[in-house]
Amino acid sequence: MSKALAGELGYMNIDTGAMYRSVALLAQRQQVDPTDADGLQAVCKGISISFAEAPGGERVLLNGEDVSGAIRTPEVSLLTAQIAASPVVRTEMLHLQREMGEAGGVVLEGRDIGTVVFPDAQVKFFLSATAQERGRRRYDELREKGTEVDLQQTIAEVEARDAADEERAHAPLRRADDAIDIDSTAMSIDQVLQEMLKVVAERRKALE
Repeated sequence: MSKALAGELGYMNIDTGAMYRSVALLAQRQQVDPTDADGLQAVCKGISISFAEAPGGERVLLNGEDVSGAIRTPEVSLLTAQIAASPVVRTEMLHLQREMGEAGGVVLEGRDIGTVVFPDAQVKFFLSATAQERGRRRYDELREKGTEVDLQQTIAEVEARDAADEERAHAPLRRADDAIDIDSTAMSIDQVLQEMLKVVAERRKALE
Protein backbone atom coordinates (compact mmCIF):
# COMPACT_ATOMS: atom_id res chain seq x y z
CA MET A 1 0.00 0.00 0.00
CA SER A 2 2.84 2.35 0.82
CA LYS A 3 4.29 1.83 -2.67
CA ALA A 4 1.05 2.96 -4.30
CA LEU A 5 0.73 5.99 -2.02
CA ALA A 6 4.35 7.02 -2.57
CA GLY A 7 3.88 6.67 -6.32
CA GLU A 8 0.81 8.91 -6.35
CA LEU A 9 2.56 11.54 -4.23
CA GLY A 10 5.87 11.35 -6.08
CA TYR A 11 7.62 10.36 -2.85
CA MET A 12 10.17 7.65 -2.07
CA ASN A 13 8.78 4.51 -0.47
CA ILE A 14 10.66 2.94 2.44
CA ASP A 15 9.39 -0.52 3.38
CA THR A 16 10.77 -0.97 6.89
CA GLY A 17 9.31 -4.47 7.10
CA ALA A 18 11.51 -5.44 4.17
CA MET A 19 14.47 -4.02 6.05
CA TYR A 20 13.87 -6.32 9.02
CA ARG A 21 13.30 -9.21 6.63
CA SER A 22 16.65 -8.44 5.01
CA VAL A 23 18.40 -8.56 8.39
CA ALA A 24 16.64 -11.86 9.10
CA LEU A 25 17.78 -13.30 5.77
CA LEU A 26 21.38 -12.26 6.35
CA ALA A 27 21.30 -13.66 9.90
CA GLN A 28 19.92 -16.92 8.50
CA ARG A 29 22.67 -17.09 5.89
CA GLN A 30 25.36 -16.41 8.47
CA GLN A 31 23.74 -18.89 10.90
CA VAL A 32 23.37 -16.27 13.63
CA ASP A 33 20.97 -17.23 16.41
CA PRO A 34 18.12 -14.67 16.79
CA THR A 35 18.88 -14.47 20.54
CA ASP A 36 22.57 -13.67 19.97
CA ALA A 37 22.69 -9.87 20.46
CA ASP A 38 26.39 -9.56 19.61
CA GLY A 39 25.95 -11.69 16.52
CA LEU A 40 22.97 -9.65 15.34
CA GLN A 41 24.83 -6.40 15.90
CA ALA A 42 27.65 -7.73 13.74
CA VAL A 43 25.10 -8.60 11.04
CA CYS A 44 23.70 -5.05 11.13
CA LYS A 45 27.04 -3.23 11.14
CA GLY A 46 27.91 -2.13 7.63
CA ILE A 47 24.71 -3.59 6.17
CA SER A 48 23.41 -1.87 3.06
CA ILE A 49 19.65 -1.94 2.35
CA SER A 50 18.11 0.07 -0.45
CA PHE A 51 15.06 0.14 -2.68
CA ALA A 52 14.97 0.44 -6.46
CA GLU A 53 12.19 0.81 -8.98
CA ALA A 54 12.06 -1.84 -11.70
CA PRO A 55 9.60 -2.92 -14.43
CA GLY A 56 8.34 -5.72 -12.19
CA GLY A 57 7.88 -3.43 -9.21
CA GLU A 58 9.98 -2.19 -6.34
CA ARG A 59 13.06 -4.29 -5.61
CA VAL A 60 14.84 -4.72 -2.28
CA LEU A 61 18.63 -4.71 -2.42
CA LEU A 62 20.70 -6.23 0.37
CA ASN A 63 24.39 -5.39 0.03
CA GLY A 64 23.72 -4.88 -3.68
CA GLU A 65 21.89 -8.20 -4.16
CA ASP A 66 18.23 -8.30 -5.19
CA VAL A 67 16.55 -10.24 -2.37
CA SER A 68 12.96 -9.22 -3.12
CA GLY A 69 11.83 -12.83 -3.38
CA ALA A 70 14.20 -14.37 -0.85
CA ILE A 71 12.90 -12.22 2.03
CA ARG A 72 9.27 -13.22 1.43
CA THR A 73 9.51 -16.95 2.10
CA PRO A 74 7.52 -18.41 5.03
CA GLU A 75 10.78 -19.35 6.79
CA VAL A 76 12.14 -15.79 6.67
CA SER A 77 8.73 -14.42 7.68
CA LEU A 78 8.77 -16.48 10.89
CA LEU A 79 12.39 -15.61 11.64
CA THR A 80 11.70 -11.90 11.08
CA ALA A 81 9.36 -11.75 14.08
CA GLN A 82 12.24 -12.92 16.31
CA ILE A 83 14.82 -10.69 14.66
CA ALA A 84 12.57 -7.63 14.84
CA ALA A 85 12.13 -8.14 18.60
CA SER A 86 15.86 -7.64 19.19
CA PRO A 87 16.64 -4.22 20.73
CA VAL A 88 20.01 -4.28 18.97
CA VAL A 89 18.43 -4.75 15.55
CA ARG A 90 15.69 -2.19 16.18
CA THR A 91 18.24 0.41 17.27
CA GLU A 92 20.38 -0.15 14.18
CA MET A 93 17.38 -0.04 11.85
CA LEU A 94 16.01 3.05 13.61
CA HIS A 95 19.17 4.98 12.75
CA LEU A 96 19.09 3.75 9.16
CA GLN A 97 15.39 4.53 8.70
CA ARG A 98 15.74 8.04 10.09
CA GLU A 99 18.75 8.64 7.88
CA MET A 100 16.78 7.53 4.82
CA GLY A 101 13.78 9.70 5.67
CA GLU A 102 15.33 12.77 7.27
CA ALA A 103 14.99 14.92 4.13
CA GLY A 104 11.23 14.31 3.94
CA GLY A 105 9.23 13.42 0.85
CA VAL A 106 8.96 9.80 1.94
CA VAL A 107 6.33 7.23 2.82
CA LEU A 108 7.37 4.69 5.44
CA GLU A 109 5.56 1.46 6.15
CA GLY A 110 6.18 -0.37 9.39
CA ARG A 111 4.79 -1.29 12.78
CA ASP A 112 6.49 1.39 14.86
CA ILE A 113 6.87 4.25 12.38
CA GLY A 114 4.33 6.65 13.89
CA THR A 115 5.25 5.90 17.49
CA VAL A 116 9.04 5.49 17.46
CA VAL A 117 10.77 6.19 14.15
CA PHE A 118 8.96 9.38 13.11
CA PRO A 119 6.60 10.37 15.94
CA ASP A 120 6.29 13.87 14.43
CA ALA A 121 5.28 12.72 10.94
CA GLN A 122 2.76 15.05 9.30
CA VAL A 123 0.34 12.25 8.43
CA LYS A 124 0.03 8.86 10.12
CA PHE A 125 -2.20 5.97 9.11
CA PHE A 126 -3.01 2.88 11.14
CA LEU A 127 -3.99 0.40 8.44
CA SER A 128 -5.64 -2.76 9.72
CA ALA A 129 -7.54 -5.85 8.56
CA THR A 130 -8.52 -9.10 10.23
CA ALA A 131 -5.81 -11.73 10.56
CA GLN A 132 -7.96 -14.02 8.42
CA GLU A 133 -8.09 -11.49 5.59
CA ARG A 134 -4.40 -10.63 5.79
CA GLY A 135 -3.55 -14.31 5.86
CA ARG A 136 -5.70 -14.90 2.78
CA ARG A 137 -3.99 -12.04 0.95
CA ARG A 138 -0.58 -13.38 1.87
CA TYR A 139 -1.62 -16.88 0.81
CA ASP A 140 -2.78 -15.59 -2.59
CA GLU A 141 0.44 -13.61 -3.02
CA LEU A 142 2.64 -16.62 -2.32
CA ARG A 143 0.56 -18.92 -4.53
CA GLU A 144 0.87 -16.47 -7.42
CA LYS A 145 4.65 -16.70 -7.02
CA GLY A 146 4.50 -20.49 -7.19
CA THR A 147 5.10 -21.12 -3.49
CA GLU A 148 3.20 -24.06 -2.02
CA VAL A 149 1.55 -22.90 1.20
CA ASP A 150 -1.36 -23.83 3.43
CA LEU A 151 -4.05 -21.19 4.01
CA GLN A 152 -4.69 -21.97 7.67
CA GLN A 153 -0.98 -22.14 8.41
CA THR A 154 -0.47 -18.78 6.71
CA ILE A 155 -3.23 -17.22 8.81
CA ALA A 156 -1.69 -18.73 11.94
CA GLU A 157 1.69 -17.25 11.00
CA VAL A 158 0.09 -13.79 10.62
CA GLU A 159 -1.51 -14.14 14.06
CA ALA A 160 1.78 -15.29 15.58
CA ARG A 161 3.66 -12.32 14.17
CA ASP A 162 0.98 -9.92 15.43
CA ALA A 163 1.31 -11.37 18.92
CA ALA A 164 5.10 -11.20 18.83
CA ASP A 165 5.09 -7.59 17.65
CA GLU A 166 2.51 -6.50 20.22
CA GLU A 167 4.21 -8.25 23.14
CA ARG A 168 7.86 -7.40 22.46
CA ALA A 169 9.46 -5.22 25.11
CA HIS A 170 11.28 -2.87 22.70
CA ALA A 171 9.14 -0.65 20.39
CA PRO A 172 6.00 -2.83 20.41
CA LEU A 173 3.27 -2.54 17.81
CA ARG A 174 0.71 0.02 18.86
CA ARG A 175 -1.44 2.67 17.27
CA ALA A 176 -0.15 6.25 17.49
CA ASP A 177 -2.64 8.51 19.27
CA ASP A 178 -2.87 10.84 16.27
CA ALA A 179 -3.06 8.14 13.58
CA ILE A 180 -5.93 7.90 11.09
CA ASP A 181 -7.57 4.47 11.30
CA ILE A 182 -8.40 2.60 8.09
CA ASP A 183 -9.89 -0.89 8.33
CA SER A 184 -9.16 -2.40 4.92
CA THR A 185 -10.80 -5.78 5.55
CA ALA A 186 -13.64 -5.15 3.09
CA MET A 187 -11.86 -2.52 0.95
CA SER A 188 -10.03 -2.80 -2.35
CA ILE A 189 -6.49 -1.49 -2.76
CA ASP A 190 -7.79 1.45 -4.79
CA GLN A 191 -10.40 2.32 -2.16
CA VAL A 192 -7.73 2.39 0.54
CA LEU A 193 -5.44 4.47 -1.66
CA GLN A 194 -8.14 7.03 -2.43
CA GLU A 195 -8.98 7.36 1.27
CA MET A 196 -5.33 7.97 2.11
CA LEU A 197 -4.89 10.52 -0.68
CA LYS A 198 -7.98 12.35 0.56
CA VAL A 199 -6.52 12.61 4.05
CA VAL A 200 -3.13 13.80 2.73
CA ALA A 201 -4.81 16.46 0.57
CA GLU A 202 -6.83 17.71 3.54
CA ARG A 203 -3.73 17.83 5.74
CA ARG A 204 -1.75 19.72 3.10
CA LYS A 205 -4.54 22.26 2.77
CA ALA A 206 -4.66 22.74 6.53
CA LEU A 207 -0.90 23.42 6.60
CA GLU A 208 -1.04 26.09 3.86
